[in-house]
Amino acid sequence: MPEEQVGVIVKFFAKPSVAAIEVTNGTIKKGDTLHFKGHTTDFTEEVVSMEIDNQPVEEAKVGDLVGLKVSERVRPNDKVYLVVE
Repeated sequence: MPEEQVGVIVKFFAKPSVAAIEVTNGTIKKGDTLHFKGHTTDFTEEVVSMEIDNQPVEEAKVGDLVGLKVSERVRPNDKVYLVVE
């Protein structure tokens, strides 16, 4: 499936298992499928929970710093791709 890069990981919070993503291109919406890829990271996951400044949001656009719940560890500078169906 084709993918386009939509962001980059800025930080990872282990306890709540949340990735802080800077949106660099396009938008990220609830229900989107994202592919996290880095030196030791490679998994795909659907967006189920998303927050900006601790407020739940449905969509994040370029320039936003968004927190996403993730099931696996991610690292700073890992790339985030939107899986286009």
